[in-house]
Amino acid sequence: MAVIGGRWCGQVVRQCKLMGFSGEIWPISTSSAEMAGVPCFDSLDDLPGVPDAVFIGVNHTATIDIVRKLNAMGVGGAVCFASGFAEVGAEGKARQDALVAAAGDMPIQGPNCLGFVNFMDGVALWPDEHGADPSESGVAVLSQSGAIGLNMTMQKRHLPLSYLVSLGNQAQSGVAEFIDSMLNDERVTAIGLLIEGLPDVPRFAAAASRALAKGVPIVALKTGRSEAGAKIAVSHTSTLAGDDSLYDALFARYGIARVDTLPVFVETLKLLSMSGPLAGNRIVSMSVSGGEASMIADLAESRDLDFAEFSPEDHARISATTHELVHVSNPFDYHTFDWGKREAQARTFTEVLRSGYDARLMLLDFPRSDRCATENWTAAIMAFAEAHKAAPGVSLLASSLPENMPPEVSRLAVDLGLIPMFGFDEALAALDAAATIGRLQRQAAAGRGAEPMQSVPVLAGDAAKVVDEAASKRLLATFGLPVPEGRLVGRGDVVSAAEDIGYPVVLKAAGSHMTHKSDLGGVALGLEDAEALTSAADAMAGLSDRFLVERMQPKPLAELIVGITRDPQFGLVLVIGAGGILVELLQDAQSLLFPVSRRDVAEAISALKVSKLLDGYRGQAAADREALIDAIMAVAQFAEAHADSLIELDVNPLMVFEDRTIAVDALLRMV
Repeated sequence: MAVIGGRWCGQVVRQCKLMGFSGEIWPISTSSAEMAGVPCFDSLDDLPGVPDAVFIGVNHTATIDIVRKLNAMGVGGAVCFASGFAEVGAEGKARQDALVAAAGDMPIQGPNCLGFVNFMDGVALWPDEHGADPSESGVAVLSQSGAIGLNMTMQKRHLPLSYLVSLGNQAQSGVAEFIDSMLNDERVTAIGLLIEGLPDVPRFAAAASRALAKGVPIVALKTGRSEAGAKIAVSHTSTLAGDDSLYDALFARYGIARVDTLPVFVETLKLLSMSGPLAGNRIVSMSVSGGEASMIADLAESRDLDFAEFSPEDHARISATTHELVHVSNPFDYHTFDWGKREAQARTFTEVLRSGYDARLMLLDFPRSDRCATENWTAAIMAFAEAHKAAPGVSLLASSLPENMPPEVSRLAVDLGLIPMFGFDEALAALDAAATIGRLQRQAAAGRGAEPMQSVPVLAGDAAKVVDEAASKRLLATFGLPVPEGRLVGRGDVVSAAEDIGYPVVLKAAGSHMTHKSDLGGVALGLEDAEALTSAADAMAGLSDRFLVERMQPKPLAELIVGITRDPQFGLVLVIGAGGILVELLQDAQSLLFPVSRRDVAEAISALKVSKLLDGYRGQAAADREALIDAIMAVAQFAEAHADSLIELDVNPLMVFEDRTIAVDALLRMV
């Protein structure tokens, strides 16, 4: 490797030597005779050969010229350390474009990045300290923040690292390219992403899909959660499909576990690296305290984890090993009758671990060794390890607080084949993620994985217009969306239209300018006769000279909103949520990326809080879910057919009945 620059580059040489890098190091400097004891060359022209990789630690202007020369030399790739590129505005963006052009086909990392460390092969193109030990395999961490990535190497939670990559500006090689590279190395057990955003969502989706198919789990901590991006006055859809919810949809689609904090990030990656994804979500926990058992039960309620009770056979086997006053249940408080009795505890623990759970959790906070005798706690760990050996599986040793599992205890756990977990909630979050990833990997292996994400469609024009309700419904009906029987008429024909349809009816002022008719008094419901209809039409006369007369619908089991929004990164997005007056109240919605399948829609409906209303809530009839899915798929098919012209679509409410689904309001914005 070659290293070009000043004081930062000396640290690169030093770190490579500390890691035992076995190749040649060629420092280049015009101001120093040596770097970390290695003699310097004056220029690239003086090198004895073409380097495989180069760390460039000079200013942004010189970086571009050097990259151009490295490309011409046929260098394998380069890390661009300098800042002053796209992160500083338009002038910097021009420099970044020039940098990418200068690189040509030569891979570059950054700019504005710290570089990378390969902990398995002793390679550190990294101009700073780091705290990780060499490894034979482990987790690859890809971080948009070099500082947070560096901090990850300082953790003492036994997370094995294989690579640390600082992504920087991702001018040419971004997170997707690095994921692809990691997937080519069988030593990488899992991939962790610390990101602010994605420069190329479809490219990332392709890499994530490959990881899912290959069985390499990905965990993402994305910063910058915010409310919806650009809000369109026409509808609620854009508000519901905020930028961050689209990342949720993307990650869920490709089996990526999204976490919110660094402790959960580390614990989840550690579990996945040491055990792999779980075969299911059935969990058992054991503790010497009822309080701990109760805490686990409470924390598990917000997780998709099944703390199923023991079968009668398992219950009998476990009961036979413990005191008659011990109540055998899950979570299991095994009490203190056998505390300190390693053999007795091992018998009980073994029967628990033989009960067929997908993961087994031992809760144990170790006391301070400077003030307390620790033999009984060590005996409990050894008993758990014996049970794990007798009944192999995923066995976790969890403390409530990180400081309650000293380094020597967590190291002992690892040596015994147990996975040390720091924090009860963090352990449950990791188990939830591992179970979800396992389920999605099995679906992908069975050919039921998500289809590849579509490229972002380009609009055929820029002159957006609102399509009024009547025309919107006509267009959507041609794709199979059920709409009420209705007539678009002038003021003088509203009564005859209602008589043709049959009372009761709904009257709406019509026109593309009427995007929020209810707020303007442009909607009248449940009109029972000509007198009521005429009076309502007179009250709306100042709003429009055209009126939509429709058959009034009875009270539905539920009202949903179904919409399409367009995002510059993600393309078209299907949004399904609680509709009617509940849109703002509940903010209960699911976003789906295209292409959309019936299974995607069914799962999104089930994930809504209001889905209970569709299942016969409190004695009501159950909804026809297949009819509901048909209606939503009609909206999706319309969107795909108009991908080059549709900006936004809003069906609200979509009324759901026992035997049918019908869209009583719809609005489009198109070019």
